[in-house]
Amino acid sequence: MKKTQNTVEQLAPYFSIVGLLLLWEAAVRFFQVPDYILPAPSQVLIAAYDVRHLLLVHTGVTLGEALTGLLLSIVVAFVIAMLLHSVTWLYSMVYPLLILSQTIPLIILAILLPLWLGWGITPKIVIVVLVCFFPIVINLLNGLDEVDPDQLSLFHSMGASNLATFFMVKIPAALPSFFTGVRISATYSLMAAVISEWVGAQRGLGYFMTIKQKAFAIDEVLAAVLVICLISYLLVKFIDWLEYWLIPWNREYLLQETWN
Repeated sequence: MKKTQNTVEQLAPYFSIVGLLLLWEAAVRFFQVPDYILPAPSQVLIAAYDVRHLLLVHTGVTLGEALTGLLLSIVVAFVIAMLLHSVTWLYSMVYPLLILSQTIPLIILAILLPLWLGWGITPKIVIVVLVCFFPIVINLLNGLDEVDPDQLSLFHSMGASNLATFFMVKIPAALPSFFTGVRISATYSLMAAVISEWVGAQRGLGYFMTIKQKAFAIDEVLAAVLVICLISYLLVKFIDWLEYWLIPWNREYLLQETWN
């Protein structure tokens, strides 16, 4: 009975999504809403199939920008978090600047960076890095600060150096928090890449959506949104899979979260 209940709870989000789509479909047909204002989900799927080749090309560009920026942001965030955790005065000096960097509107960066870095792929990757590194830094710092002090005392009592303690105790203990930040940043990466393409690009889902919006092809705009949502979901699931296999000591907790 409990397993059946857990299965129902797992499927509940999918039921809610299907129910929302059916309600959307029924409302559009009942109120006869024009396609150029709000197309029905069935029309969005038809549009996605009709422009599938264009969507595939533009999706490859946006996904490349997002993944490149995400990987770079992981490296940058890891280095920053290690430095801030190790050097107290550096934390006091740099942490407010990190907070300040997140108050700058993303659209402003999308306008200014191409002027400074050119109209190629570089400013788009930089925007993704600026958006994605912050959640990883914050979660990793929290993970490093919440390490069990008894474990640290045990290692020090056994004569372990600070460096050995850092890599054998602190890093493994902070990895779950690190992956939490990566999951958040994975969803942000696509959003940042798309917004950067709105301002200046010749390819990508952001460019595709801008062109189709000007042509009042709202069904094709929503088809691009559907692709973005699917890719974001798959990225998060891939990161969940990585966490499961790279942190074996945390698998029991992950399984409990899955079934609860």
